[in-house]
Amino acid sequence: MPLTTPLPCFAATAIGLEPLAERELVALGCTTGTVEPGGVPFTTDATGLAGALLRLRTVTRVTVRLAEFTAKSFAELERHAGRVDWSAVIPKGGAVHFRVSSKKSRLYHQDGIAERLERSVLAKVPGASAVRAPSAAEALEADVTQLPRVQRIVVRVHRDHVTLSADASGGLLHRRGWRQAVGKAPLRETLAAAMLLGVEWDGTLPLHDPFGGSGTIAIEAALLARRMAPGRGRRFAAEAWPALPPSVFAMARERATAEELSNAGVMISVSDRDDGAVRAMQENAERAGVAADLTIERATIAMLPPDDGEGWIVTNPPYGARIDDGRDLRDLYATLGRVMREQRPHWRLALLDADRRLSGQLGMALTPVWRSENGGLAVELVTG
Repeated sequence: MPLTTPLPCFAATAIGLEPLAERELVALGCTTGTVEPGGVPFTTDATGLAGALLRLRTVTRVTVRLAEFTAKSFAELERHAGRVDWSAVIPKGGAVHFRVSSKKSRLYHQDGIAERLERSVLAKVPGASAVRAPSAAEALEADVTQLPRVQRIVVRVHRDHVTLSADASGGLLHRRGWRQAVGKAPLRETLAAAMLLGVEWDGTLPLHDPFGGSGTIAIEAALLARRMAPGRGRRFAAEAWPALPPSVFAMARERATAEELSNAGVMISVSDRDDGAVRAMQENAERAGVAADLTIERATIAMLPPDDGEGWIVTNPPYGARIDDGRDLRDLYATLGRVMREQRPHWRLALLDADRRLSGQLGMALTPVWRSENGGLAVELVTG
């Protein structure tokens, strides 16, 4: 049975990135609802869902709501669950995992909720199986270049109101499929894209990242400049949904490929002082298909050559909280500020700031753009 159109969807994001996600969804032609902390509700059709999964740069997960109802007892829960068309999103012989949260509800035992919902699926979908342990479910969707081997259902119970949503993503959307080599304290791809979209970098001015790490910012910049869909190298859970014809995703990929540019058309460079990081950047760029668009070098920030033109330094410098190799990070930030003033006087700076005591060493007036978290640390995108 096909899913009801328009599809009621939710784009989950890191806190602070919701306005960027809303902007992306509107640009894709989706109808958005009221922005919430942690995401944006939106409606679209099957074609729009496939396009959103492929193209969204700042979104962590996309879910499609299957049902909403009130349940004050397990009997009520089972009765309502029996009316859900599970076969629309779980194929014959497929596995299902329920991720349950419950607050201020009579049904508070999360495993008990999952067990009752599992029974409903097993009764409705021939050959279906249930995966209870979150770690086991994550292992079944670990390789995002392949279709996930489990369908995740997100269950939210709040004040006895139950919402069931099918995860259309599979592995989290920051996992583009190209980053296998990682450096220290890697930056999530969604945050890197949010930095670029936050400063409205559109590929018309050169960009450099002097603390490249795994190359995430530079690679995301190249994908953006070439209009390449960030999800082009991965698969999605919704591709296995019986309710969606396979042609929907095939056509979405064809359209996305047709829009790609042959090259970035702008200088995008990235450097790091560590040999291992440089190798990781090169390998990741090759897997992402943008190695020819990047200049990758082993260098320190002090080695940045002069440039009298305009451009952007976009970077995620060390904070000290996750990387501690004995360096005086205050000197590092002071050097970055001096290089900006002396070597790149007309360039703009955008960085993730986790410690004002460090960013204060830049000697620059900084303007906040958005606040979020990176690896559990509060960070702020600032420009100068």
